[in-house]
Amino acid sequence: MFKKVLIANRGEIALRIHRACQEMRIKTVAVHSTADADAMHVRLADESVCIGPPASKDSYLNIPAIISAAEITGADAIHPGYGFLSENAQFADVIAEHGLAFIGPTADHIRMMGDKITAKETVKKLGIPVVPGSDGGVTDDDTARAVCEKIGYPVIIKAAAGGGGRGMQVVKRAEDLPTLLNQCRTESKAAFGDDAVYIEKYLDEPRHIEFQIIGDKHGNCIHLGERDCSLQRRHQKVLEEAPSPVIDTETREHMGGVVSKAMADFGYEGAGTIEFLYEKGEFYFIEMNTRLQVEHPVTEMITGIDLVREQIRVAAGKKLHYTQDMVKFYGHAIECRINAEHPFNFTPSPGTVGSYHPPGGLNVRCDSGVYSGYSIPPYYDSMIAKLIVSGHTRDGCMMRLDRSLKEYVIDGITTTLPLHMEIVHNKEFQAGDYDIHWLEKLLENYQSEE
Repeated sequence: MFKKVLIANRGEIALRIHRACQEMRIKTVAVHSTADADAMHVRLADESVCIGPPASKDSYLNIPAIISAAEITGADAIHPGYGFLSENAQFADVIAEHGLAFIGPTADHIRMMGDKITAKETVKKLGIPVVPGSDGGVTDDDTARAVCEKIGYPVIIKAAAGGGGRGMQVVKRAEDLPTLLNQCRTESKAAFGDDAVYIEKYLDEPRHIEFQIIGDKHGNCIHLGERDCSLQRRHQKVLEEAPSPVIDTETREHMGGVVSKAMADFGYEGAGTIEFLYEKGEFYFIEMNTRLQVEHPVTEMITGIDLVREQIRVAAGKKLHYTQDMVKFYGHAIECRINAEHPFNFTPSPGTVGSYHPPGGLNVRCDSGVYSGYSIPPYYDSMIAKLIVSGHTRDGCMMRLDRSLKEYVIDGITTTLPLHMEIVHNKEFQAGDYDIHWLEKLLENYQSEE
């Protein structure tokens, strides 16, 4: 087992990884920018190293600085968390070249699944259903027009190297195709340095369903059920729950078996998520995330399995602690992403936190590095906490969430807590009657009232 792990991230996920390491008697190294010198994970880690100024490109994306920090502290492994360098194949390669362990999948698997076209072709061969669309990249208007006529409008154009909702355009009419195709290529080039795009059928009212898998270096791979991540704004997830209100046990076992077998055949190592659009009883692959997900706690809450601990064990060459028949699902869990933003127009709200009091009680978990007096920097993602609750039933879980949101105190800044209160009180949400467009329609109503 590793003796010392460097955590190449910040915020709540860095603290989450530190806690898992501490419970495994593994020492930790926190790296941080000058803006994060007072961050909670920096305070709690066994060692810390400043790796640069506030800008991410000069600190958390600075591979030489991170490798140097690992070498001078004697770390033998690096955990990338999510975001930043977590899906950077070059980073995984460099770590291996320096004789360190990368707590994640192989660089080749990151590379393959990071290209959306290659990923789609790969999983299709592995038996995973995909959305109808172009066979590969689309480079000219004539090819794009032919694809769209074949699969029918509406369609969605996506950046091949995309992620986070960037480089996407929905095309509803043939006459809009040339303009939106060019716009998508331009956005993709600016965001990812690559203007390759592909086209898929645009589903009208799908759910966003993802399956959590984890594999080891010995050919074993299991699934830990699904999460429903349909509550989104501009393709960014806002609230997640597990299990999905629309997936039954038979469907879960079938699709879970499909993805775990596919990833075992693929030889996948570590944690990963297969993401689907789900509509009218059919699943359509959209992408694979070769890392830990922000929403992994809801899976942990209903399975009792520590995903970060398993990641670390697998990276150290251990076999999975669990076989598929050992994975059991208990009750229901919901996660709310708490951002330092206006709850309805999402204007960022960095600043100094005044009074801070997270909720507590049975089956209430709050993942956050925030504390009273902490200054939230303006340089990074605005998510400052995740509130996760579970209950024996979905109704019981929602009642516990309602109570927990009312208890949560974060003074001094504006947060999205009021938005989550609106969601949990909404009759359609309570009934589980929503799709990936539902939240944006709800937000339109609030924004028109302002």
